[in-house]
Amino acid sequence: MIDRFYPIVDSARWVERLLRAGARLIQLRVKDRPDDAITREIGAALDICARAGAQLVVNDYWRAAIDAGATYVHLGQGDLDGADIAAIRARGIRIGISTHDHAELDRALSLKPDYVALGPIYPTILKAMPFAPQGLARIGEWKKLVREIPLVAIGGITLERAALCLAAGADSVAVVTDITLNAEPEARARAWFAATRA
Repeated sequence: MIDRFYPIVDSARWVERLLRAGARLIQLRVKDRPDDAITREIGAALDICARAGAQLVVNDYWRAAIDAGATYVHLGQGDLDGADIAAIRARGIRIGISTHDHAELDRALSLKPDYVALGPIYPTILKAMPFAPQGLARIGEWKKLVREIPLVAIGGITLERAALCLAAGADSVAVVTDITLNAEPEARARAWFAATRA
């Protein structure tokens, strides 16, 4: 089972802040940093999560995740091209995979993922996306196709939109900027917990 609130952050410092606020599942997505800095962030975040009894998901850097002893990675479709899925699985590491269309979903399902992410559900300010917003109806469609595999909705999701995504069939909602750009991130995270764990 996957927690219904799935924050995504870019540093171990953010991991610590949100775990203190009550997060149980968190993704570390570090971009555009030197390899040694990424390795340090992963190691620090894993230590923090271990002390808190929380689950860390490492985005993209599957080799560093293996070396650091991570137990969960998230891979985008581009990451799958070079990923050694057999090596990841041999270490007992669970895998979440991003999807945006049916071909990507078929590819993801062929790898027996531990969760499937669908996005962007809404327009997002985080990064330019080559895909139009999926909308709530696509969540229900995807859930029928993935069946018992947890489905994570991502992209442009605010606290106000989270309930709609969950009602549409998502098992979890991933969030970035609604927390990290908020003037009071911890308070916002606690509001997310209240909304998604009710």
